[in-house]
Amino acid sequence: MPQSSSSSKKHGTDQPDTGGPASKSQRTKMVKSSDDTEKKNLAKKLKELEISVPIVYGNIAFWLGKKASEYQSHKWTVYVRGGTNEDISVVVKRVVFQLHSSFNNPTRVVDGPPFELSESGWGEFEIVITLHFHNDVCEKPLHLYHHLKLYPEEDSGPMSTKKPVVVESYDEIVFTEPSEGFFSRVQNHPAVVVPRLPAGFALPPPVPLEDADKRRRGDTKDHTLSQWFSNFSEADELLKLAAARQQVQAHIATLRRQLSLIDGQHQQLKSASDM
Repeated sequence: MPQSSSSSKKHGTDQPDTGGPASKSQRTKMVKSSDDTEKKNLAKKLKELEISVPIVYGNIAFWLGKKASEYQSHKWTVYVRGGTNEDISVVVKRVVFQLHSSFNNPTRVVDGPPFELSESGWGEFEIVITLHFHNDVCEKPLHLYHHLKLYPEEDSGPMSTKKPVVVESYDEIVFTEPSEGFFSRVQNHPAVVVPRLPAGFALPPPVPLEDADKRRRGDTKDHTLSQWFSNFSEADELLKLAAARQQVQAHIATLRRQLSLIDGQHQQLKSASDM
């Protein structure tokens, strides 16, 4: 079982050498319930329009070394951040991290950015991450599920105090038919992606962005752990797909050679039996 720690300090000043399983990408669409629609009747909806907010959630784990205690072998941080480290508090109001029941106060609420939680322990378990949005965004929370990873995969090499385990997932939260007020508030915010607008679509007047210093305090570009964050750019995803395709093609070629060799041996045996 994991053991809790009262410390919530940030940690990690070693070299940026990462290890762990591959990252995951997905796209989550938030659909309004009938209650949402009824309660929002007074707010004008922007039909045939959707906006998305790229996020990344995951954990970084640091092994404390051979001198660490049996039940305090790792320090780790679980978090939700903008896709490229923007301040997502323009959309997300609070984040709730549900830890293993063996922790003191396993339900942890973070009311402001950065949306993260640091702890220590020895065991891996599933963490439920619940995102609560501002009232003009969506009344339904979004539940994310992340398996805390502390130990590197076998092909990543042995544990090292200088090589944290990093596991991250990419998601795009899609909000359909946003209210005019919501859209006006976030349309110029760097954390929000607005697609090409329909022909003849009239934009509502933008709401002035909050103070730039406040927004910078909410992003994670200068976070102490940012040197280990994964890059989920489209170019990187294409490179990963190309590399995976090459691996599959090489594996297919190897299997074909093995089948050809087996077939040749079979023909030789058949010829010898016919003599």
